[in-house]
Amino acid sequence: MTPIYHQPAHLLYEKLVSGEMTCVSLVKIYLDRIEAVGGKNGVNAIAEIDETALEQARALDMNPDARVLPLFGLPVLIKDNIDVKGLHTTAGSVALKEHIAKKDAPVVQRLRQSGAVILGKTNMTEFANYMTDDLPNGFSSRGGQVINAYHPNMDPGGSSTGSAVAVSAGLCAFAIGTDTCFSIVGCAAQNGVTGFKPAGGSLPGDGIIPICFALDTAGPLTRDVMDAHMVYSAIAGRKISPLSPAPVKDLKIAINTYNRDQVSKEQLARYESLLNALKNEGGKVTEINQPPTTVTRRNVMRYAFKHDLEAYLHASDAPRKTLSEIIDYYNEASETRAPYGVTVLQMAKDVATGYLDEPAYREALKEREEIKAKIVKELASFDACLMTGHTDVMHTINLPSITINLAMAEDGTPRGAILYGSDEERLLNAAAALERLAPGVVAPNL
Repeated sequence: MTPIYHQPAHLLYEKLVSGEMTCVSLVKIYLDRIEAVGGKNGVNAIAEIDETALEQARALDMNPDARVLPLFGLPVLIKDNIDVKGLHTTAGSVALKEHIAKKDAPVVQRLRQSGAVILGKTNMTEFANYMTDDLPNGFSSRGGQVINAYHPNMDPGGSSTGSAVAVSAGLCAFAIGTDTCFSIVGCAAQNGVTGFKPAGGSLPGDGIIPICFALDTAGPLTRDVMDAHMVYSAIAGRKISPLSPAPVKDLKIAINTYNRDQVSKEQLARYESLLNALKNEGGKVTEINQPPTTVTRRNVMRYAFKHDLEAYLHASDAPRKTLSEIIDYYNEASETRAPYGVTVLQMAKDVATGYLDEPAYREALKEREEIKAKIVKELASFDACLMTGHTDVMHTINLPSITINLAMAEDGTPRGAILYGSDEERLLNAAAALERLAPGVVAPNL
């Protein structure tokens, strides 16, 4: 029997609403699991526990009206660049280790209003991997190294590493991460979970330490597509249609073949098996070619980072208010505070005025809109596009993307498939349909 801590959130929700289990009992299960495998001697996914978690759960148990809330009693962990009132928000940086959020980010407010229990914060790749060249995925000066739950030598992904590992290891019902370029969907693929990155602007970005407001978004990491849809529907701030997977025979899936020659034969075989199952049930598959747009994306990020980071810092109680102050703090004791360096932070400081007035920045924004118009037109007739070889085009233009669990590899580690599309709801429904055709993954043995 699947342990409670590895069961999907939508099944846990049914148990809570029916009274089969209490919110307090579920929180205790996850707190025990965190103590057993989640800390420094385990996968090191946890940055901080919210000491009010049991109090939150008791209040929900005692309120009969709360059972109608869409996330009633479900314990959630939050990435450490998102404000949770009374907890630290550091983006993994010792330069911000004294910063305690004075209020919840709007995304966290929506979680509370939906009945979720805030368990605590997760470790992450420092400054969302916008720190230095060759920073290991999952490493931060404040939190140390997050460990993949399937194998300690396997890449845990970046930068929502702790959130993805927390779901994989059974430390929460679901988690919240942030994504600029593969930080949710890439982490999900590495850790045998589902990650949904909503379309740009779908969720509020206030109260989140940014790389770039124009590209960043929060999103859920869950066990499956149904969970992702449930969480997103609760926090989207607008009505999301019920999940209604299209009959496979009606699905129209694009296959982005760019860089496919760089993918292993084994992974290509997994994709082929999924697509054959789709075609056998009457689904349509069409190959397209949508290359990366890395130069455009990087130009948006490099000129926006200083401005956007300092906008967050000035609005917060953080002890350091500028990028220069953070770099200086690192350099005062670089061997311990920044063992891998600060090359990317220094680059951002050197190239950007901090006023978003660079001609190259404006040109990158213009290019982004032109690329988006072209890609959205190409995708309009498809329910989803499967990424085979690497491309970042969907992240550059803020299209929604999602990782589904594909299969277990021969070495006992999970593999995922990343889909993107021009419409969130069509994408979620297509992902749910494809998920049913895939062999899926098994939970790690911790």
